[in-house]
Amino acid sequence: AMEKSYLSIFLLLIAVSCVLAKDAGKKDTKDTTAKPKLPQTLSRGWGDQLIWTQTYEEALFRSKHSQKPLMIIHHLEDCPHSQALKKVFAEHKDIQKLAEKFILLNLVYETTDKNLAPDGQYVPRILFIDPTLTVRADITGRYSNRLYAYEPSDISLLYSNMQKALKLLKSEL
Repeated sequence: AMEKSYLSIFLLLIAVSCVLAKDAGKKDTKDTTAKPKLPQTLSRGWGDQLIWTQTYEEALFRSKHSQKPLMIIHHLEDCPHSQALKKVFAEHKDIQKLAEKFILLNLVYETTDKNLAPDGQYVPRILFIDPTLTVRADITGRYSNRLYAYEPSDISLLYSNMQKALKLLKSEL
């Protein structure tokens, strides 16, 4: 396990140095519209200023220790439904603000945890997990055939589901 963590730190250092090298070559062209380059990789466009975890295991660990609920977004880069949802999610100011109260993870692959696919492995789907590491299968969207799917038009439902995930937490701890 030790070698693994060294490896990931080493890879991270390489990534950081590549970004720094790129920026150094630009000299003083102050482009204020440029988004910060590092967070982009983990956010994958779902909210570049939010803090995203890298793996499911790390997300569970952080949720448990911070007592914050975990929000997991399964999506695919080449799925138009995922892209459309991502766009409204990233542009929704209230959702971006509320998301700061969660441990956040977005995944473009399936985990081996069957609890994250209560009714199948489709994208996009969003699930909430509380700090006791229980998947909140009761927090659903509006489609009976895909309980955890959200369309762009469901963004306010997603927002209220995020509020619900936080409220349940307070009442139960």
